Amino acid sequence: MDKIENHINISYGTSALLELEDELISKQYSSIFVLVDSNSKTYCLNRFFKHCSIDVTAVLKMVAGEENKNLNTCQKIWEDLSILGADRNSVLINLGGGVVTDLGGFVACTFKRGIDFYNIPTTLLAMVDASVGGKTGIDLGALKNQIGIIQEPQKVIIESGWLETLPNEELRSGFAEMLKHGLIANPDYWNTLKTLKEISPKIMIDYIKPSIAEKTKIVLEDPYEKGLRKILNFGHTLGHAIESFYLTHSQKPRLLHGEAIAVGMVLEAYLATHCSGLSKSIAEEVKETFDKFFPKVDICAEDQTAILDLIGHDKKNKAGRVNFVLLKAIGEPDVDVSVPQEFFSKAFQFYHSV
Repeated sequence: MDKIENHINISYGTSALLELEDELISKQYSSIFVLVDSNSKTYCLNRFFKHCSIDVTAVLKMVAGEENKNLNTCQKIWEDLSILGADRNSVLINLGGGVVTDLGGFVACTFKRGIDFYNIPTTLLAMVDASVGGKTGIDLGALKNQIGIIQEPQKVIIESGWLETLPNEELRSGFAEMLKHGLIANPDYWNTLKTLKEISPKIMIDYIKPSIAEKTKIVLEDPYEKGLRKILNFGHTLGHAIESFYLTHSQKPRLLHGEAIAVGMVLEAYLATHCSGLSKSIAEEVKETFDKFFPKVDICAEDQTAILDLIGHDKKNKAGRVNFVLLKAIGEPDVDVSVPQEFFSKAFQFYHSV
């Protein structure tokens, strides 16, 4: 099997969109499909065709939202591809946020045992995280990313102009993962990001490449998450459980992925002070930084219990043991850490403290 590092191929800017047409023609695909959700169809599809005037067989559509990243959506897209005559020499272009690139990649990897796909991420989160690194997949009920394949696309095209289409909460969601890259791998990057005055498209543009560089270095060394790549899961054990909980409770406020992971990183910074030797002052610094950029989520005791029940399904678990990625210091992650039960309620108290 070809190693994943031979497939990491990232291009930047409008010029990359313009060059895509020639690349697709040169590969002589039998048919070309574009997958969008209701958001990227409205805000991004016309611009895509403006810069890449390819002869598309069909635009495939799905409903936006994490709640639609499931097998039912996949089945509909597989059926659409089949009805429209897609074969093993077809290609799928995923134009959208992380849900589109995750699900679209999985659809492509499994249709007729695998067709080529390209990712064109249109949200900050998808640019710096979801579309890079080869993870494709869908949720199983409320459980995040339980079904999937690791396979790099033919290319990821990063065009920062899409950021202008995003509401602030989507920018904030992506920024959480950028902060994570600093916390786990680059103290200087963390120190730069934490001092920013605001999150805006103009400001974020300068930090997309550095974040992708941090993630790519990790993925190149450990493409299939046997060791080093686990550090990208800092904040995700509790963060994914929080995201899943809010996803299934319609009466609760909507939480985007990065917003839930932001909570998870604060909680896990506290856990790190007891389980990995992180200094209390650094944990406070992490909390103050996320408090600065992210509104507080009110998680009552009953909700905390339900969230903690969900971490038993985390993908990093092994033989029934919940494995956390914590921090020894900024830039020094600690993997496969077991956390005693008594620290969880105190972590939530820490998160809610003023």
